[in-house]
Amino acid sequence: MTAQRGRDLLLKIDDGSGAFVTVAGLRTQRLALNADTVDITSAESTGRWRELLAGAGMRRASIAGSGVFKDQSSDELVRRTFFDGTILNWQIIVPAFGVIQGPFQVSALDYRGEHTSEVTFELALESAGVLTFTAI
Repeated sequence: MTAQRGRDLLLKIDDGSGAFVTVAGLRTQRLALNADTVDITSAESTGRWRELLAGAGMRRASIAGSGVFKDQSSDELVRRTFFDGTILNWQIIVPAFGVIQGPFQVSALDYRGEHTSEVTFELALESAGVLTFTAI
């Protein structure tokens, strides 16, 4: 993968109709994919090296972003999703890599405003089920 513009990383939410709409004007985004490990090391492990059980750990994804909402409808959709505690399908589009899609829950929604600037927000999502990956 060659160098890509950070602004091309997109975060989209299912608007309830099955169509995905871009969420806000994100200025910074972060996607983290994690997997827990299951240690099966025993007294009989060769050279006392740690051994892990393949495919046994819990996998999860977390997303964080900050920026400005691009319109009232995307702001309202994210806000309603947070306050209702609903889990919706989201897409994370990573340029020259692929699309990660699946259910996420909004785990944090922060608003911030400075006297001489626009209102900004920070958003955090946690995966809530099986995610799929489609290469671009």
